[in-house]
Order: sequence, then C-alpha cells, then structure tokens
Amino acid sequence: MVNEEKATPRERYRAQVRAEVKAHAWEQIATAGASALSLNAIAKKMGMSGPALYRYFASRDDLITELVRDAYRSLADTLRAAAASGPAPDPAVLAHALREWALADPQRYFLVYGTPVPGYHAPDDITGIAREIMETLLDACVTSAPAPTTPFDKHLASHRQWAADHPAPPRILHRALTFWTRLHGLLSLELAGHFTGMGFDAGLLFEAELDELLRG
Repeated sequence: MVNEEKATPRERYRAQVRAEVKAHAWEQIATAGASALSLNAIAKKMGMSGPALYRYFASRDDLITELVRDAYRSLADTLRAAAASGPAPDPAVLAHALREWALADPQRYFLVYGTPVPGYHAPDDITGIAREIMETLLDACVTSAPAPTTPFDKHLASHRQWAADHPAPPRILHRALTFWTRLHGLLSLELAGHFTGMGFDAGLLFEAELDELLRG
C-alpha cells in the first residue's frame, strides 16, 4: 500500500492505475466470473496496450492474488472490528458481521469462498490472513458456552494445523468449525439465489440457525 504523504508522483500514478485495473476486474468477475478474467480486455477498456498493463500486474494470477488479498483483508478487519465492539468477542456479532460483509459484495465473497479459479494457487500469505479470521472466531467461541465433547474433538487434537498457534482446546476448535461451515453454507446458498422463490425470509433462517448454533 502506498503512503500518500510520502509517495512520489510516479508511485501515486501507479497506485491509481492499479486501483482502476482492480475496479475493472471486479466488473469482469461480476459479469463472467473470475475464470474469465482477462488483462487484455481490461487494458482495451482502459485505452492501454496489453504489454503496458502488464507493467502493473505481471499476470492474471497476480491480479487475482491482489483481489483475493484485498477481500480476505477486508473480512479480517471487519470481523476484528466486530469482535472489539463489545466487552468480549461474541460469535453472534461476528456472524452478523460476516453476513453483512457478504451481502454487501457477493462477488467478493464468492471469489474467496466460492468455486476455485481453475489453475490458480494463492500464495502463502493469503493463508495467513485466512488464519487471522479463524483466530477471531476461535477467540469468540472460547468466551461462549462450551460445546459437548464428541469423537471429532479427539480427531482435531492431532489435526489442528489450521489453529496450531491458538490455545483453544479441541472442543472449541470443533465449535468454531461448526459455526464456520454452517454459516458459510447458508450464505453460499442465499447469495447464489437458491432460496429465491421458496417463500421464506433468508434473514430469519439465518437467525434461526445462529440461535441453534449458540445453544450448542
């Protein structure tokens, strides 16, 4: 990220062009999906040559990485702010923050939690940001009502690479995973339009599922 106060005119111009490229990329994704992302098409829309645009993003994957990184960072910051909004992190507050974030920009949500882009592999630092998100949820689950012990908890005791640095016991890891998988299942169906025409309020379904999760 460019420090606007210390940036040179060249750096500011470069940051401006990169931001414009990403804006056009989101438009493409909304129209045809991330797999159809084309730097040459963006360059044409911006009145630039393909080689000129490659000075700002070396490849399609480089551009996708920036979009994914921006999306994950936005969600991580959103959940961290939600967790800090009360005296202690609250899973319900995080759940609502996640849904609001997803509804505000479904394409951004699907880029990180939808179907993987064929041939694309995210760099390691993306995994680090995703881990921050889960750590925020784990912190909230630690302060909530404990979940009963299950056979899966014993499995998690030796398969917790995704939360290796967090002190939460296996039953809390399980609780966090349950929150994460069920909420994302609901959101993915809602954002993809699968509830359309079924005659019920998706927001009320979300509340009902969240209430059930909180009761353990």
